[in-house]
Amino acid sequence: MSKEDKYQDIQDAVLSFDADKVTETTKKHLAQGDDPIEIIDLGLTKALRTVGQKFESGEFFLMHLVAAAEPVQRVIKEILEPVIQKNKGQRKTLGKVVLGTVQGDIHDIGKNIVGAMLFAAGFDMYDIGKDIPSDQFVNKAREVNANMVGASALLSTSLPAQKQIVDGIVAAGLRDRVKLVFGGAPVTDQWVKEIHGDGYAENAMEAVNVAKKLLKVNQ
Repeated sequence: MSKEDKYQDIQDAVLSFDADKVTETTKKHLAQGDDPIEIIDLGLTKALRTVGQKFESGEFFLMHLVAAAEPVQRVIKEILEPVIQKNKGQRKTLGKVVLGTVQGDIHDIGKNIVGAMLFAAGFDMYDIGKDIPSDQFVNKAREVNANMVGASALLSTSLPAQKQIVDGIVAAGLRDRVKLVFGGAPVTDQWVKEIHGDGYAENAMEAVNVAKKLLKVNQ
């Protein structure tokens, strides 16, 4: 049995949108002594990539992305990450991304999907949550030596907070090494250009493509 086939049950659980089954199969493989990095890469995130492809082709919709991404995020955070930290496992990374929803906005479904898809693509994700002040984006980027910051705004009233993040990154002297990507319903490519951001992502799959392009990842 190949390693890919070994984790087919996890992939099937994700693709059937069965949250309990995702948890059950993940725990089963851990109990068998399987590498948590392999469980993530060959099981969970491989399935998420399939979901993303089906979304791009029009076969799946936003509700499918949400239904797949949420249980994957949960088992990674609650079950696998503690094991990885304990074993000090190292997952090859394409870059470090700080992600959050800007201050004044509590919407995070889109952000969560973007985070899951970026993780699936091979990026290290640092999700700092929702309703986050600009200085926390800056501080986290400095703390983890981030390559990119992504900030979501779903309300037009919270758009100025994205500009504040740009200004904060500049003031902190991080602008030359941190790419800034923005998204959300009221966000446009023109707006991102006006505030001197680096990229605009309309959806989760586009966020992955933009991140790879900005960080010069060839895959």
